[in-house]
Amino acid sequence: MDDAERSAEPSQDEVSAMPGPVLLEFGTSWCGHCAAAQPLIAAALEEYPQLRRVKVEDGPGRRLGRHYRVKLWPTLVFLRDGQEQARLVRPSDEASITQALAAIEGST
Repeated sequence: MDDAERSAEPSQDEVSAMPGPVLLEFGTSWCGHCAAAQPLIAAALEEYPQLRRVKVEDGPGRRLGRHYRVKLWPTLVFLRDGQEQARLVRPSDEASITQALAAIEGST
C-alpha cells in the first residue's frame, strides 16, 4: 500500500452501509506478501474500474481487521451491500481474484 492509497480506517458501520460491490483489502505497507499481490489485484481490477476498493492498514488493535478475523496479509474481503460474499487470503493468482470480483458484481 502506498501512502496515496491509504486512508483512515472506516468503521464497521460505515463498511456495512457501503452499497454495491466493495473490495476490502487488509495489509500493511511493509508486508512482502502484500507487495507481491499488488500486480495480481491491479490486473484483476482492470475489468472493474468502478468497483470500490478500500485498502485498510491492519495491525494489532485495529478493530476492522479484528471484526473480519484477519490473521494473514493480504486478506481480501469481497462484499456486496455490506455482506461478505468471498474471501481470499494471500492470493497467488489473478484468476481467483477475478472470480471473486465477478461474484460480487453479479456477473457469474
